Amino acid sequence: MNFGSAKVVSFPGRKPDQIGFTREELTRILDVYGRMVAAGQWRDYAMDFTKDAATFAAFVRHAERPQARIEKRPSLRGKQGMWTLFGEHGQILKRGHELPGVVAPIERRLMKAVED
Repeated sequence: MNFGSAKVVSFPGRKPDQIGFTREELTRILDVYGRMVAAGQWRDYAMDFTKDAATFAAFVRHAERPQARIEKRPSLRGKQGMWTLFGEHGQILKRGHELPGVVAPIERRLMKAVED
């Protein structure tokens, strides 16, 4: 374990028990979340970490479906990209290899909300 970069390293040849976000990834996600809260678009969030994926979900109200869900699935790294942005009804809005490109639709929606 390296506490300086908050990175969990598993034993060689062994997969980690759960997937997580790096400090930089979580900072980027929480930055977008904070700006959406300030714009009045979101009010709550939830995170889920499993052995296959790490998920960040943003809600208008917690009792409802998440308005947006960002998922990191490293097993798809070599295919369509490990990052996926899902919409409120579970539709895939964006996929990619880099987090900034995947959160771009949220940031565009934020710019529209600020202009209105």
